[in-house]
Amino acid sequence: MAREWWKESVVYQIYPRSFRDSNGDGIGDINGIIEKLDYLKYLGIDVIWLSPVYDSPNDDNGYDISNYQAIMDEFGTMEEWETLLAEMHKRDLKLIMDLVVNHTSDEHEWFVEASKSKENKCRNYYFFRPGKNNLEPNNWESVFGGSAWRYQAETDEYFLHLFSKKQPDLNWENPKLRKEIYKMMSWWLDKGIDGFRMDVINFISKDSRLPDGESKKGSSYASGAKYFMNGPKIHDYLQEMHQEVLKNYDIMTVGEMPGATPEEGVLYTDQERKELDMVFHFEHMDIDAGEDGKWDLKDFSLIELKEILNKWQVALEEKGWNSLYWNNHDQPRVVSRFGDDGEYREKSAKMLATTLHFMKGTPYIYQGEEIGMTNVAFDSIKDYRDIETLNMYNEKKADGWSEDKLMQAIHTKSRDNARTPMQWNESSQAGFTTGDPWISVNSNYKKINAEAAIEDENSIFHYYRKLITLRKTHDIVVDGKFNMLEKDNDALFVYTRELNNQQMLVISNFTSSKQHYSLPAKSFEIVNSELLISNTELDVNNEKEIVLSPYETRVYFKK
Repeated sequence: MAREWWKESVVYQIYPRSFRDSNGDGIGDINGIIEKLDYLKYLGIDVIWLSPVYDSPNDDNGYDISNYQAIMDEFGTMEEWETLLAEMHKRDLKLIMDLVVNHTSDEHEWFVEASKSKENKCRNYYFFRPGKNNLEPNNWESVFGGSAWRYQAETDEYFLHLFSKKQPDLNWENPKLRKEIYKMMSWWLDKGIDGFRMDVINFISKDSRLPDGESKKGSSYASGAKYFMNGPKIHDYLQEMHQEVLKNYDIMTVGEMPGATPEEGVLYTDQERKELDMVFHFEHMDIDAGEDGKWDLKDFSLIELKEILNKWQVALEEKGWNSLYWNNHDQPRVVSRFGDDGEYREKSAKMLATTLHFMKGTPYIYQGEEIGMTNVAFDSIKDYRDIETLNMYNEKKADGWSEDKLMQAIHTKSRDNARTPMQWNESSQAGFTTGDPWISVNSNYKKINAEAAIEDENSIFHYYRKLITLRKTHDIVVDGKFNMLEKDNDALFVYTRELNNQQMLVISNFTSSKQHYSLPAKSFEIVNSELLISNTELDVNNEKEIVLSPYETRVYFKK
């Protein structure tokens, strides 16, 4: 049986607001993306995942959609989007669009209608409920802080919003709503797109009783996650979506699924169950969060990181498929997070890329990752734009956090770390715009930019090109069995891949000090093997003991 094309592919995520501005208004746009398609083709990627470009009031940077079948004015027109798709397909690049159907904007016509009266035909498209004891219908907390309910005086009821108050949740229990969504999905697929990345798709099934969550100490609100994450009808809905829409097209689907376990990952991605092709889980994104969540900073443990990634590799080995990622628009920059963005920035960026790209699954590159872009550290909260960051700042300040503690948390974890403009060259505003950018450019753009990276044959950019080429020339990278070694080593990430008589060994040093590694006798023999790629110049290739310099990585291949 032919292998599915998305298993062989490398995906590149574009966050359009920050990618490239073609008209000088400070906001990235569709024509800016068209300008840079040759750059992406040269990098070697196969698929572009485009974060939302739909009509939106932009309360949450486009994830609050007011019209699913129109393009946001700031980004361009539908004709320009159609040109983008045609230009991508001309270059053999595929396009997957963001599908945001857990919620809409409160400015979507469905919600505008639903808010008019309790009898309105769209009322049941959302969750409207009367208050309880002069309070909200339940104690759920919004992902962005505060209550997950907002009162509407017009009808004397509250509506549910798991995210911003301008993002009311859709009620998937309503078959008419589901039909509307499937119709919209088919409309985009008929235009020729190649699939969907589905935003928080495992939130769409809620426990219809909407019971209280377990309250947190010191908080008026509670997490209701167990009542809406991987909810009671989630598999019914996804199988229906597959039956009604997805099966009719040769596409790829990836579901963003906070809180999904490897066991659930198998259910979502086992091809025989006819749901999705792969999922984004977040377990490895939580390893540097303390007991009080994301903003409670702690050092990550390499042993824990390996344990999580190994668990997912093993669980989805036979049934299902992994997505592989370090960064996206919601996460800090990986070289600042798990590498070293100072002295060893280039070396650790290459090491992290190697570690990820040789695992089993489809790798994702987030814009700027291929040139080693870093976290940003703006001096003032006034420079930040992310709604989650601003809400946290105000909440924690009221709780007594010092300015230093607040800014350290933001510098480390804010989603704006990933959203500063793409650094194209060393000209003003990093070549992103000729105007004033919607969010400031990282001040290190003169040193870190795409133009300089392309000119330097030893750059992170050219290293990514080699990784992508190796994936396309070695079946073992796509199909080989994964086996983690050195599980209890807190400095080295080591694994093998095996396919028929071929073997591959990946060794990465996650520290800034020299590390010694002795190969277990039966796992892999370096003698007569080929050094496929490394981020360090090596003199010899047949050592029994390997000495790795800081952040060094090597991949050996043996037929």
